[in-house]
Amino acid sequence: MKRYLTILIAALALCSCNKPNLDQSHALIDVTPTSLAGVWMLESFDGGNTLAEGDFVYIEFVRSDRSYTLYQNVGSMYTQTMRGNYFIENDPELGAVIRGNYGTEEYNYFDWSHRYIVEMWADGIMRWTAKDDREDISVYVRVEKLPEM
Repeated sequence: MKRYLTILIAALALCSCNKPNLDQSHALIDVTPTSLAGVWMLESFDGGNTLAEGDFVYIEFVRSDRSYTLYQNVGSMYTQTMRGNYFIENDPELGAVIRGNYGTEEYNYFDWSHRYIVEMWADGIMRWTAKDDREDISVYVRVEKLPEM
């Protein structure tokens, strides 16, 4: 169970990253189950670092039942899959905050270790910042579909 928690933490919030070059020409959009729906790929983490060659993290969000599936192979030669549900709350000061749970076929569901402030841009960039650790930032980009794994 600790291994899956570590994987989820690594996949959802792999520490701090540089903010993408987002100027006034990038339009912020509301974070809703509809705008979140689709496939997102982890682009950068930990000061702007990218994953090692061949490693990947994809999250597919489903609008209708507010579920997600995470596919990743960080630290493994095999794809690992986790599923869960997500919940979007609107904080008057912070904006959209996402929280959720996760699990596998082998384990029960557990809450994420953080809640994340989510900023989403119309051009398919999404930044998650841990609410309790503003240095813990992950940047995702929207992709058309999941690749062959």
